[in-house]
Amino acid sequence: MIPELIANFIAPWAVYEALNGRFGDVKALIASAFPPLIWSAYELAKTRRLDAISVVVVASILFTLGATALGGSARLIQIRDALVTGAVGVIFLISLFLKRPIIFYLARATMARHTAEAAADFEQVWCKPDVPKLLKMLTGVWGTGLVAQTAVMCWLAYIWPIGRYLLVGPVIGYSIFGLLMVWSLWYLARNGEAGRAIFQRG
Repeated sequence: MIPELIANFIAPWAVYEALNGRFGDVKALIASAFPPLIWSAYELAKTRRLDAISVVVVASILFTLGATALGGSARLIQIRDALVTGAVGVIFLISLFLKRPIIFYLARATMARHTAEAAADFEQVWCKPDVPKLLKMLTGVWGTGLVAQTAVMCWLAYIWPIGRYLLVGPVIGYSIFGLLMVWSLWYLARNGEAGRAIFQRG
C-alpha cells in the first residue's frame, strides 16, 4: 500500500508545494493531479481487462483530466475535480430506475476478474429472495454517500488553503468511503440469507 499512499496522498501535496512558488497555484495544482492519475492508469494497465470497474476508473481519469484542462482559478479546478465523485454518485442513483442497479454489475465484474464461471454464478444471486431489494438499498446509500462526500469536499476546497486541502482532503474522502464500506458489510451481515448470498460471492 505504500506506493498507493505516496501517489494519492503525499505526491500531490509535495508537487504543489514544490511548484507553487515558481509557477503559481493554478499550474502547480494542475501538476499535482498527475501522480494519482499516473498511478490509476498504471493499475488499470496492470489488470489488462476492460470491465465495468475499469470503465469507472477510466471515466474518473477522463473527468479529472477534463476538469483540469478547463482551467480557471485553482479553487474552481479543485471543485470541478471533487465533482467527479458526485457524478459517480448520481450515476448510482440513476441506476436505481433500471432493472438492475449498478452495484450488481460492479459486483459481477469483480467476480469476472477471477473466472467466467464465477461471474455466471453471481448472475444466479439476483434470483434469490430479497437480493434485488438489498442491492438497490446498497446502491442508493452509496449514491447518496458519494454525493454527500462531493458536497463536503467542494465546501472544504472553497474554505481551505490549497496545500491543506491536497494533504488532508484525500484522508477525509477515503474516511467517508471507509464508512460506506463498513456500513455495507454490516448491512449485508444483518440481512441473513440474501446478505450471505452476496457476501460469499463478492
